[in-house]
Amino acid sequence: MKIGFMCATANNGVCTIDEIIDEVRAGEAMGFDQAWMAQVFSTDAISMMTLLGRETTRIALGTAVTPSYPRHPTALALQVLTASAASGGRFALGLGLSHKLVIEDMFGLAYRKPARHMQEYLEVLMPLLRGEACAFRGEEFRVNARFNVPDAPPAPVLVAALGPRMLEIAGRLADGTITWMTGPRTLATHTLPLIRQAAAAAGRPAPRVVASFPIALTAAPEQARARLARSVEAYGQLPSYRRMLDIEGASHPADIAMLGDEAALRTQLEHLRSLGVTDFNGFCVAVEDGAAARTKAFLASAKAALAA
Repeated sequence: MKIGFMCATANNGVCTIDEIIDEVRAGEAMGFDQAWMAQVFSTDAISMMTLLGRETTRIALGTAVTPSYPRHPTALALQVLTASAASGGRFALGLGLSHKLVIEDMFGLAYRKPARHMQEYLEVLMPLLRGEACAFRGEEFRVNARFNVPDAPPAPVLVAALGPRMLEIAGRLADGTITWMTGPRTLATHTLPLIRQAAAAAGRPAPRVVASFPIALTAAPEQARARLARSVEAYGQLPSYRRMLDIEGASHPADIAMLGDEAALRTQLEHLRSLGVTDFNGFCVAVEDGAAARTKAFLASAKAALAA
């Protein structure tokens, strides 16, 4: 299982370009396999990862995640191909629908038939990323295009798939999934079986499953959970995440956070690996002074034991 971390999370996700570069360079020096960045309401994540492709040499880079609706798939394809070329093939696109609250209520775009939107989006995007011609006519997209970005290997596309239909689409058309607010029970009984089944039925390789969790190394897990609860409460009010929490049997988003001492965290990480999670993305949360840095150091030290 590969081990990565969420970067650019300090100051509520408002970080300078230099701060993010310094953070990811430090993560590379610590030995992390991957660095992930969310697309929120600050620095553009794909642009940042393109810059980081020239500022680093080994660490894999990815978005967790880029919303599809604000970017036409042809525009996104060129961004992804450029990031792939800049990083020597180390970039992976995490792609998601976002939420009606953002897409429709904030951006003023229609959030109708989101699963159909993602299917059509991938029907356009995937051949373009392979350097193939795309001739597609659907209800939402009509595209006849082909791109050529030198030295751009095809980038993996990981769909933020939660419900059954989205997992089927991800398994059939993309390279895997990247999850958030999805606990270990849900991964074992829902996410992994459905996406694997869809990939096998389509004759595709076994999908990557990137599991993202809030995590903190702490000697006081219950106090840490209470502090974390205030900052993640909103996730439980978003319908797609609420459904995942309900499958897990979690009443609050903080209930799925990985909190505890080294032994407890190692046990939880080993469990995820045993389920078939291929990549772990740690959101190292500042539940107490020094917790985020301490947790990141722990993850880097645990990486070798989880590599199998």
